[in-house]
Amino acid sequence: MKPIAKTARQQAEDLLNFIDASPSPWHAVSSAEQRLRAHGFEQLQEMLDWQLQSGRAYFVSRKGGSLIAFRMGSKPLHESGFRIVGAHTDSPGLRLKPKAAHISEGIGRLGVEVYGGPILATFADRDLSLAGRVNVRSHEGFETRLVRFDQPLVRLPNLAIHMNREVNEQGLKLHKQNELPLIFGFADSHEHAALALRQLLAEKMGVKADDVMNWELNVYDTQPGSFWGFEQEFIADSQLDNLASCHAGLTALLEVGATDATIMCALFDHEEVGSESAAGAGGSFIADVLARIAAGQGLDESQRRIAHAGSFFVSADMAHAWHPNFPNAYEPCHKVMVNAGPVIKVNANQRYSTDAETAARFMLLCEKAEVPFQQYSHRTDLGCGSTIGPIVSAGLGMAAVDVGCPMWAMHSLRESAGADDHDAMIRVLKAVFES
Repeated sequence: MKPIAKTARQQAEDLLNFIDASPSPWHAVSSAEQRLRAHGFEQLQEMLDWQLQSGRAYFVSRKGGSLIAFRMGSKPLHESGFRIVGAHTDSPGLRLKPKAAHISEGIGRLGVEVYGGPILATFADRDLSLAGRVNVRSHEGFETRLVRFDQPLVRLPNLAIHMNREVNEQGLKLHKQNELPLIFGFADSHEHAALALRQLLAEKMGVKADDVMNWELNVYDTQPGSFWGFEQEFIADSQLDNLASCHAGLTALLEVGATDATIMCALFDHEEVGSESAAGAGGSFIADVLARIAAGQGLDESQRRIAHAGSFFVSADMAHAWHPNFPNAYEPCHKVMVNAGPVIKVNANQRYSTDAETAARFMLLCEKAEVPFQQYSHRTDLGCGSTIGPIVSAGLGMAAVDVGCPMWAMHSLRESAGADDHDAMIRVLKAVFES
């Protein structure tokens, strides 16, 4: 196997840095905003009027966990349409409950709720900590602040094999209510444990404990991302699904110059729990932004529909790479391989938005970008996951395709993928924007 190309290595390193700076969806949006500002993108507010200019670049966020960035094209929308790459900022995992702290025999624990569909066993025996957003009292009422504890703060220790003799044959099974609370420290009462958590948050933000109102806290793995393999050709990190696609879309947008079409990167929260929220792909966010852009150009309803009909939406979400230890889990003729290029995902029941025309269009774009492509279909006797692709495509009436980089251990706390694939995805997404 050939060594990783220098540009691919640099892109993969930047991806790992992006993920490690983004231990929650709200941090991911903050990381994206920093990059956009550094490249001259102007922040918009939904509650204010927009004055958009041709060739200028903008971004707007909603509810802290979703963001849409775009650059206005040189041609009117009804002549060129939109080129949109969509991905999601959230990953499956554990979230702290509002009243999380309690004790058991003098040991403080934090109650958690399962978010989406994580592989729960992968949270055991990891150096876990907390990150998210906290509301604190202010003179105006309250303000929302991001918070992150860099040091390991909580843990989910395994039960010794001496008390769980069948674990290697039956697998680790964790009761969600009774066996997932995270060990936090010693405490002599529920009130003591609750105050300890509140004081930690207050000290981190430099406020009084009484000023901490509430929180949304994500449990994350403090181990940073890494390269691995005989030639360091693989990467490992948390949240590759789907921060890798967020990073690819964002990087492609930042690396593309002026275009005829208006180009856009849309990053949504809540995909892992169905997208039905004000910030999710099932909400009005993207439709609202597109409508305001069209209104800014003075398009009437007919012209706006024409613009949508002439647009192309790429739903970027990670794909299932063939695993040599579990060959029977895959459709025999659709074994996509790590470091063999972006994957076009197809499902006859519309779990993916791809059809024959949009697949062909993406294939041609891969050829233009000089990157290989692969095709994936799920085993017929297994339920197929879905993406934001069908939701956005149906809501906007746009041609759409579902694609992604191949990866192992999807929804594990620590996932793996190919270092070369990420650079290939960035290159083809740039071709999408330039098409």
